[in-house]
Amino acid sequence: MAAMDAHCRQRHPEHLRLVASQWADALEASGFDAVVVAAGHPRLYPFDDLAPFFRPNPHFALWFPDKQCEGAILMFAPGSPPALYFHSPADYWHAPARAPDWAAERFELRSFAEAEALEAAVAKSLHAHRHVAFIGENPPERWAVEANPAPLIHRLHYQRARKTTFEVACLEQATENGVQGHMAAREAYHANGSEFEILRAFLAGSGQTEADLPYPCIVGRNEHAAVLHYQHYDRTPPAEDHGFLIDAGAAHLGYGSDISRTWPGTNASNFAELIDALDEQQRALIDTIRPGLSYLDLHLAMHRRIAELLNRFELVRCSAEAADELGLSRTFMPHGLGHLLGLQTHDVGGWQSAPEGGESPPPEDHATLRLTRTIEAGMVLTIEPGLYFIPMLLNRLRQEASAGEVNWPKVEAMTPCGGVRIEDNVLVTEHGARNLTREAFAALDSP
Repeated sequence: MAAMDAHCRQRHPEHLRLVASQWADALEASGFDAVVVAAGHPRLYPFDDLAPFFRPNPHFALWFPDKQCEGAILMFAPGSPPALYFHSPADYWHAPARAPDWAAERFELRSFAEAEALEAAVAKSLHAHRHVAFIGENPPERWAVEANPAPLIHRLHYQRARKTTFEVACLEQATENGVQGHMAAREAYHANGSEFEILRAFLAGSGQTEADLPYPCIVGRNEHAAVLHYQHYDRTPPAEDHGFLIDAGAAHLGYGSDISRTWPGTNASNFAELIDALDEQQRALIDTIRPGLSYLDLHLAMHRRIAELLNRFELVRCSAEAADELGLSRTFMPHGLGHLLGLQTHDVGGWQSAPEGGESPPPEDHATLRLTRTIEAGMVLTIEPGLYFIPMLLNRLRQEASAGEVNWPKVEAMTPCGGVRIEDNVLVTEHGARNLTREAFAALDSP
């Protein structure tokens, strides 16, 4: 886990003050006078004594941005400083977690070697409160808390969409780390590296281990780029080079970037033109972002742009307007335009219609869209249009009435390339948007 650098460290106290204020309002509105948040424990694989990499409860990580916190508990009551009950066991199998030096400055810190003693100390503190919420898994019965109450969770999820300056600083650094990895991956691809070798280059370039990654890297050459969450890494390069797609992010203090780029293969001039055209449309769409705009409307606007590309590249025989009305773009871009980004790659609250709950799901024809909220200043979101040649979806389209509007020879010529995805991380401002990804590429990738 990265240490808290000076840039983030100086912003963390104000972040905690804002989080405490927001949580105090949420507790009052939902009828609680205190909350206990568990960092969590590693979960063992079934019938095994090994566990996946530990990832803290994101509600805990919002307060404590260090993943070395297994078994820790945070307790917050409005009007009092947050209390951190830290578990640091005596252990020679693993290096035990240690509270970082800044923790004592921000929390009422108590460290425990024994989990039973920590649990008893929390139980004793709870006697001062009448109605306590618990966020996490499996609270001890003697704590007499209400686990994961929906009214409180709804409010906490809704307010996480707007980021503090500390969170923006973390996301900026996570984006810079990810861009460095993408640059290394691009060089490995241009050297005809295998998917596995490209993955290794990304990890080295971004300074990440697999445990650090916000999500598993997607590294696909040729037709593998048409598998949206392609999860394998071929050890040998393909015999022919049609193109390469990488969707990979990096982390900083628990916050993750989410970046996608596509590169054309040798002599793939038509595919190269398609990549450039989608890149141009993605940047133009980002230029339209303003507070008050519906993200669903932004998604639908991108589909109109995809329909225009289908027409321009003669992948359909009809007009762009007809391709949009017929829904042909949904075959070529079957996923949502993007999502909220933060402590979780697909950050929470994307469908929520109000702080107290309720959802505004996307239309049935666009069911995979993860974000339907009105865009607000302070949100960090992804813009990730794609244009793919997915055999399963193309075969389905061949059976539909609109199949005659598709220029099948052109589509089949592009199918070995897999597809294109361009994804940037965008901070919404009062007057528009900052493209964190493009800023990092401009700073790091200049000659």
